[in-house]
Amino acid sequence: MSNPQQLRYSKEHEWLSGAENGVSTVGITEHAANALGDVVFVQLPEAGATVTAGESCGELESTKSVSELYAPVTGQIVEVNQDVVDDPALVNSAPFEGGWLFKVRVTDEPDELLSADEYTAYTAG
Repeated sequence: MSNPQQLRYSKEHEWLSGAENGVSTVGITEHAANALGDVVFVQLPEAGATVTAGESCGELESTKSVSELYAPVTGQIVEVNQDVVDDPALVNSAPFEGGWLFKVRVTDEPDELLSADEYTAYTAG
């Protein structure tokens, strides 16, 4: 399992892209997708909603369990990935590409986000 070097990661297993014009993309990691199993339902925050770093902002339901989705940063949702809502399996098949979850205009970023190497070590536990 490889974690793209250009992304940052939360200890709740979300990834965050670098900001383009103040907007970052958020998804869950391959590690989280594998742990969940086959994702069958995705509930995402609505465009325009405000999310707070470390707080629940949606959920992912798999054939095994329901898992909270946590915001890795504070900001306003500017776009949700409707493709993932329509086809939740994208979270499993392409967690770092087509399986992204939402885009957020970042207003605050916590210091505890991890680099790819730090996240790999964290999940190796």
